[in-house]
Amino acid sequence: MSTQMSGGQAAIESLKAEDVNHVFGLIGSATMEMFDALYDAEDINFISVHDERTGTHMADGYARASGKAGVILAGQNGPGATNLVTGLGQAKAAFSPVVSIAGALSQGHTYRDAFQEVDQQAIFTPVTKKTWTAPSADRVPELFREAFRTALTPRKGPVQLNLPRDVLSGQAEFDEWQKPEAYRCQTVPYASPDAIKAAAAMLTGAAQPVIVAGGGIKNTDGHLAATGLAEELNCPIVTAPGHGDAIPFGHPLNAGQMGPRGNAVASRLVKEADVILALGTRLGFNSTFYSYDNINRDAKIIQVELEPTAIGRFFPVELGIWADAPAAAKQLTEAVANAVAKAEVEAWTQTFQSERSALLAQRDADAIETHPTQPSGLFKALRGVLPKDAAITMDAGTLCLQATDALNYWTPKTLFTPLDFGLVGFSFACGLGIKCARPDAPVVSLMGDGGFGMTISELSTAVDHNINTVTVVMNNQCWGAEKAYQRDFFNGRYIGADVSSPAFDKAAELYGAAGFRADRLSDVQGAVDAALACGKPAVVDVAVDPAALYSFRRDSFKHRGG
Repeated sequence: MSTQMSGGQAAIESLKAEDVNHVFGLIGSATMEMFDALYDAEDINFISVHDERTGTHMADGYARASGKAGVILAGQNGPGATNLVTGLGQAKAAFSPVVSIAGALSQGHTYRDAFQEVDQQAIFTPVTKKTWTAPSADRVPELFREAFRTALTPRKGPVQLNLPRDVLSGQAEFDEWQKPEAYRCQTVPYASPDAIKAAAAMLTGAAQPVIVAGGGIKNTDGHLAATGLAEELNCPIVTAPGHGDAIPFGHPLNAGQMGPRGNAVASRLVKEADVILALGTRLGFNSTFYSYDNINRDAKIIQVELEPTAIGRFFPVELGIWADAPAAAKQLTEAVANAVAKAEVEAWTQTFQSERSALLAQRDADAIETHPTQPSGLFKALRGVLPKDAAITMDAGTLCLQATDALNYWTPKTLFTPLDFGLVGFSFACGLGIKCARPDAPVVSLMGDGGFGMTISELSTAVDHNINTVTVVMNNQCWGAEKAYQRDFFNGRYIGADVSSPAFDKAAELYGAAGFRADRLSDVQGAVDAALACGKPAVVDVAVDPAALYSFRRDSFKHRGG
């Protein structure tokens, strides 16, 4: 039986059919038909944001934490839509399934320099998996199905759906909505038996094997498959940067994050391994800087990837396997189950475990617990106070980059970072989206003072919707990474490096949130504890030594001779 309704009503019915229960967005006149239909959608919680960019980060965090698509609705065409671009670029770099919807100019007004006219189809194409502009009201359900299917199909990623005003206001007859399972793939690809046999032979023949676990393990909850294989081989696992939570911190074979931004033990393993099993990782920029300085040139690489174009893209592989990473790990576990343990592997693993224990002990011993607060002391304090089930979000920037391997991630899918997009201003908004997906879990967002200043207006969103996260602002009064480069490579010729900010704890209180201050390191644990327990959105302003700067990308300035 068909029903007549507007394109705007059909859009909301399409969201209902996809079992969407949260929509982040900012109201605008271009999509009033959608908002009017959303008024009656009792099963959909509309989170009204203050900026479309930060709303997109919320949808991104929601998607990563829930495994469902995150939905952002920009109510206004033109400037409302263009504000989405940074958030969608971020989601694309993270392979995050965000469905972005924006109002668009009435089709009869296009190419006339109309009010707020901009070519949204062209703008969004580079920062999404796919962008559509709906041509008529009757095709709205079809394009919503296509949008969700595309966003959720591996490799996942953001999509953009532009809905012109005349499409939303237009009337059409609509049949019953299809269920998502009617147009979704229900299986994942497994590796071929020959590939598994070859990979198993290489792994069991290795003297110094290592597994690199990336997003293909983390985002699929594949840690049990990966650790099961490591246990069978008795070999170490390292995690790709930004995916330090892919393997539980407490697992005895977990070496932590590898690469130029990782720890010395994990990084040494990849530099010395004779066989590297890359499980669901591209071995890309953050892991390697595309350099054999960070991976053994002579190692045999087995790369398991769901995206075939990622296999062997940056480093030649001995064996490329197109498969779901956890599925292939389980296949390999069965294939190596009867292998004879090798003394060389036992020695390799025992050495790594001894070094790992010493590293963690030294990390605590070397923490500088003086005034003003140093990053190492702050991270030690946070390790002591953060709940083991806390979801932790981070920005880019020198302090957050240090924290990715300086904190302990006890449970998979508890670390959320900008990854390869390197975005500042992401963490707080992402945390709000994660809290919507996991209302019972503590969510703690780390940011610098510059990044939090970009997004502080979303404290109103947090207060209005009772989204109770804790934001720890590491306040060093500067853009730390850039100031470090100016210090180390440009003779201290500082320009634009310093940041002036209000007292963020007081600002939080003005928004109706809770504010806490830690002027000394000894204040940190008490302030964070109180923030976690206060039952409100909370901000902890931590004073960090402005001189505690670190240059991560020294490779970029070799020409300076620093």
